[in-house]
Amino acid sequence: MKTALFAAAIALTATGVAAAPEKYTLDSSHSQAMFTYNHLGFSTTYNMFSGWEGEIMFDAEDPAASSVDVSIPLSSFYTGWEERIEHFMGDEFFGAKEGDMITFKSTAIEVTGDDEAIITGDLTINGITKSVQLETELNQQGMHPMAGKEWLGFDAETKINRSDFGLDKFVPNISDELDVEISIEAGKAE
Repeated sequence: MKTALFAAAIALTATGVAAAPEKYTLDSSHSQAMFTYNHLGFSTTYNMFSGWEGEIMFDAEDPAASSVDVSIPLSSFYTGWEERIEHFMGDEFFGAKEGDMITFKSTAIEVTGDDEAIITGDLTINGITKSVQLETELNQQGMHPMAGKEWLGFDAETKINRSDFGLDKFVPNISDELDVEISIEAGKAE
């Protein structure tokens, strides 16, 4: 990101005009969130959401001026065990209905390093919205060799309490705190 910022500063000096953020659309096939929780002290259980939709407005000159707006279909939830999915989608947890989504919309971005930032945003799960912070790293920005266009890749992590979103069944025996790891790719919009 340092190189991109330096190049952008030179371009700004030469033209006297600041570029606007550019729109990138999420690559659903390469964007997912994995979360883990402690199961009764016996094991760590792994789960995943995929099939993301949304966009990143990326400002290479001023990353703090960027924004993120994504939706994740609740139906994309994967646990590796059908009975667990049915349990989570039932009334004790999500009470899932067709078309239910998890959403995240950034409210602030604080650049903390050459390729790192804290993205603060509103996370909505189960109809409840809470502010969360994502520790984010830009993995790569450049030309995608197969798509033939500009591409971005990010990893992020955070911790959330499931009870904040009305999903507190079996707390504290099954941990309230979820460790969340996110990896996304996005291609420059046409």
